[in-house]
Amino acid sequence: MTAPLLSIRDLRTWFYTEAGVARAVDGVSFDIGAGETLGLVGESGSGKSVTALSILRLIQPPGRIESGSIIEFDGKDIVTLDDEEIRDIRGNRISMIFQEPMSALNPVFTIGDQVAEVARVHAGVSRKEAWDRAVEMLALTGMPDAESRAKQYPHQLSGGMRQRVLIAMALMMKPALVIADEPTTALDVTIQAQILDLIGELKDRLGMAVVLITHDLGVVAQRADEVAVMYAGRIVERAQPDVLFARPLHPYTVGLMNSIPSILDKRARLEAIPGIVPSPLDWPSGCRFRTRCSRAQDDCADAPPQLVEVEPSHWVACIKATTEPMAMRP
Repeated sequence: MTAPLLSIRDLRTWFYTEAGVARAVDGVSFDIGAGETLGLVGESGSGKSVTALSILRLIQPPGRIESGSIIEFDGKDIVTLDDEEIRDIRGNRISMIFQEPMSALNPVFTIGDQVAEVARVHAGVSRKEAWDRAVEMLALTGMPDAESRAKQYPHQLSGGMRQRVLIAMALMMKPALVIADEPTTALDVTIQAQILDLIGELKDRLGMAVVLITHDLGVVAQRADEVAVMYAGRIVERAQPDVLFARPLHPYTVGLMNSIPSILDKRARLEAIPGIVPSPLDWPSGCRFRTRCSRAQDDCADAPPQLVEVEPSHWVACIKATTEPMAMRP
């Protein structure tokens, strides 16, 4: 069996604040193989983005990756690398598409200069060669009239074009792994589909692996090889999309699916999950979803449920997952 490109084991990223310790990511484990796409799904506050930043070692004080956490990429444990070694990987072998282009892009430099900077830093090429590569990469992302657009500033581009710039920057060095953190935030539905299709096309063309982070299960339905559902700093269910959508076993996953509008019955009432994700400063005991779960019983508070394989390639962290399957909304 081929070793995974990225293997995470018991990742714990905690933030030490005056109010207490916020256990934002608290025992996450998953693998992703070369060329595969993993969909990481969950509400805001579930720990998805902190997981992504941890992979790139971008966690800043008061946060830190706790000892015992393993983030093994291409045979190297990222957690133990020194600053120079991680800089060589970050943006070169692993890159990230951020969710807010106007925050990620510098308003005083042209987009061509910003994309070219990636090649200058990591490949050490001349200014002209870096510029030529930038224009080529912008064209590859579908940027219209890439040569002229490269001379423009971020404010002169539409939201969809700015997102293409971030994609060009992320793929400049043809990385082995790209983390796309809510890459379609604030874009209209048509542009969202274009950007997601673009990421899929470039993934296939360049042979890279993708971690696609989103709060929308529908986004990963046809774009992921495997889906991991996160809640309160942990993964509560993991399976291939066809398995997950046909037979969701965790109450939280069922709740997420029931909140998706139905194509077959447009009059169907959407079912909201009651309450909100609890504070990482004070996670509930036992199952962290029990305070919002309609099936919760006293024993759900006893101990955190472990992620176990309840059927082939289907892992669930719920003590009632196999004994009392939940019904989906028609």
